[in-house]
Amino acid sequence: MKFHSLLLLLPALAAAPSASAQFSIDEVDARQENVTFRDPVKSTPVDVAYFNRARYRAERAAIRKERNKLEFGGGLQGALTSYNDPWIKVSGGDNSIALMANLFLNHTYTKHLFSVETKFIAKFGYNRMKVETEVKNEDGSTSTSSNGVWFKNQDEFDLSVAPSFKMSKNWSYGAIFKFRSQFANGYISRTQQEDFERKSAFMAPGYLDISLGITYKCPKPKFPIVVNISPIALSAVFVESAQIRENKWDKKEGWQTYGLAGPDKSSKYEGGSSVQIDFDRTFGRKGIFRYRTSVFSFYGWITDIGQRNKISDYSDYMHALDEWNNMENAPISAKPNLPIHPTVRWTNTIDIKATKYLSTTLNFELYYNRAQNVDVQTKTLLSVGLAYTFKNK
Repeated sequence: MKFHSLLLLLPALAAAPSASAQFSIDEVDARQENVTFRDPVKSTPVDVAYFNRARYRAERAAIRKERNKLEFGGGLQGALTSYNDPWIKVSGGDNSIALMANLFLNHTYTKHLFSVETKFIAKFGYNRMKVETEVKNEDGSTSTSSNGVWFKNQDEFDLSVAPSFKMSKNWSYGAIFKFRSQFANGYISRTQQEDFERKSAFMAPGYLDISLGITYKCPKPKFPIVVNISPIALSAVFVESAQIRENKWDKKEGWQTYGLAGPDKSSKYEGGSSVQIDFDRTFGRKGIFRYRTSVFSFYGWITDIGQRNKISDYSDYMHALDEWNNMENAPISAKPNLPIHPTVRWTNTIDIKATKYLSTTLNFELYYNRAQNVDVQTKTLLSVGLAYTFKNK
């Protein structure tokens, strides 16, 4: 049925007439008006360079830590021995007190190719022991008196500042400024502590060394050696106390002991060259063992060239010096002098940590200065006590 209907519909569609329609659009004159859009959502402007104070502080702290390396520490040791009178009468003994303190600071500032290394070491110690002294009575007789006397066993501070510019990975050029002296007065002995028996004080003597040269740093962590070679260097000695320059001990006046040109001279300057070698390494995972050593040598060859009245043989020098001392009103210009010899100062420190706050320290120091003494001077100190070290890296 559907098929026959479709056949009948086709001829009808073919015979139907065509139809068309036309539309027209009138011209519209629309007036222009300003339209304002309203956004109910409030907007917050965001600047790309937004300042964050917490982030700024964190970045500055990171820069300071990167540029600054700080190590600070100190120690305190002491010993006390006490006996009562019955014990001393039967077994003997002596009441004594010993106190020692040390402080060290090591700071390095680095910015690009420039760096400054500052080192400060201070050591001070006092002990108290009884000494027997003779006292004159009113009737002219003498009696023995036993009194406790304080006497220093170590006293020294050392300041070193070394600015430098890097030339390559391991080499740099710069300067080293070193100053060394002591804090308190030193005397000839425990029983001789009057003003005319004083042999040292602050800036009497004081030592200043200035070196200009190049420095090599070994890149191997297991062998952190630093070698400074200074073709041009200056060494100075200061004895600012006139009393110490006039005092006499070991058959020599103070100005002669410290190598000054005369009693009215408070300083001496020598020009020459110097070499310094430093080594500092910590052993063990927790750093229980640390060894530090420093060797400094100065040779005043520039001053030695122009020195007068030089006598190389030591026996001839002592004979000429005795003759000069026995002369009345002997001129200083006629005083015989030994040729300037290199001075050597070698310091060694071994630290053994038992705990974080308890350690054992062994110090050994060797010093040779022919202007003061023809023999080699040595000092050894073993101490056990409290110690603490702070490091920022």
